[in-house]
Amino acid sequence: MSRRLTRVENRARTRSLLLEAAAEVFARKGFAGASVEDIAEAAGFSTGALYSNFASKDELFVELLTARSGERLAGAAVVVADRSGGVGEIRLALSRRLLDVAAEEVDLAALQAEFWLYAIRRPQFRARMVGQLRANREVLAAALAERADGPARPADVPFDDVATVVMALFQGLVQVRRIDPELVPEALYGEAVHWLFTGLHAPPRPPLDLTS
Repeated sequence: MSRRLTRVENRARTRSLLLEAAAEVFARKGFAGASVEDIAEAAGFSTGALYSNFASKDELFVELLTARSGERLAGAAVVVADRSGGVGEIRLALSRRLLDVAAEEVDLAALQAEFWLYAIRRPQFRARMVGQLRANREVLAAALAERADGPARPADVPFDDVATVVMALFQGLVQVRRIDPELVPEALYGEAVHWLFTGLHAPPRPPLDLTS
């Protein structure tokens, strides 16, 4: 006899099914073309069930993007922080992760661009995006600091800034890879991260004067 789900478990299951349906409907119809009725029907629920879990279509989409980006970042952070593998293995694993992301969720990537344009014109949703970016950076910065901890760690490394560059590099290379795979060879991302950390160990140089 199967165990009945608790109220909390049932709510979590409903949210998960709604997010899965939203990903499919958004990918098929676009953000603007998808309706809450479409999403609720695809998930097998009423619109009332959708609104009991998400205040609006906007909130549902933000939650979807947050969940997907959080999952990707969590996986990358595990790769970076894992001390059981050598540097070469980490570079290879990071490059493979980029290739996987570039090959998957292509429709969702187009929606991310669509929603980015939508959100930057609306402060409340832009604030959500900022919060997610900063949370992702915090997780990655902690993983980078943990990986670098040791006698060879450079002094005063700005891991928050490094994490920002690593995230932006990943996103940028994913987009280029989707357009022209030949421009982003299989090992490029891992190599680029290696170049970045090699630079961190280089002797400090005076900052560039960009005003002259």
